[in-house]
Amino acid sequence: MDGLEEAITGYLERGQTAGGLLLLLASAYIEYVFPPFPGDAVTLLGAVIAARYGWNPVAVFLVLLAGSGAGGMTDYAFGRWLGPRAHRPGIAYLVTRFQRHGEVYVALNRFVPGVRALFFVAAGMARLRPGRVLLFGLVSAAAWNGLIFGAGWAMGANLDRLKALVVTYTRVAWVVVGLVAVALLFGWLRQRARDRDRRA
Repeated sequence: MDGLEEAITGYLERGQTAGGLLLLLASAYIEYVFPPFPGDAVTLLGAVIAARYGWNPVAVFLVLLAGSGAGGMTDYAFGRWLGPRAHRPGIAYLVTRFQRHGEVYVALNRFVPGVRALFFVAAGMARLRPGRVLLFGLVSAAAWNGLIFGAGWAMGANLDRLKALVVTYTRVAWVVVGLVAVALLFGWLRQRARDRDRRA
C-alpha cells in the first residue's frame, strides 16, 4: 500500500481540487468496505494538507466524515442481508450483545483499529435502527477525525510524527481489543455452560 499512499499524497499536495476532495471521500469510504486500504493514513494526510497546503479544513473534515458514514452504512446493509443467513451460536451471542448495547459499540467503532467495519455489520445483523446507527457512526468518526486534525495542527502538520502517534495508539488499542475478545469468549462459553445445565 506504500506506493498507493505515495501516489495519493503526491496528487493531493498539488492543491485543493474537487477531484482531491472526492479522492478523500472515496478513501474514507473504501476503508470501511475494504479494511486493508490505508484509510487512517488518508485521514492523517487530510489533516496535514489542510494545515500545510491551505486546503479548507471544514471541507476536508466533511468529506472524510461523509465517506466514513457511507462506508459504515454499506457494512450495515450487508449485516442486514447476512443476519437471517447466520445461525451459529457464537454469532447469535454477539448479535444479542449488539441488540443490548450496539449503539454504544458503534459510537466507539472509530477508535478500534482494523475491525471497525465489523461493528456496522453486527449492527445490521442485530437490526438496530439505521438512523441511530448512522448518527452514532458519524459522532464516532467526527470525534476521531477531530482528534487527528487537532494533533495535525499541534504537531505542525508533520505527517511522520502523526503516523508514529497513530501507530502507538493502534498498538495499545489492539491490546485492549484482545482483552475484550477474551472477555466475550469467556462470556459465550459461560452462556453455553448455563444452557447445557438448563437442558440437563
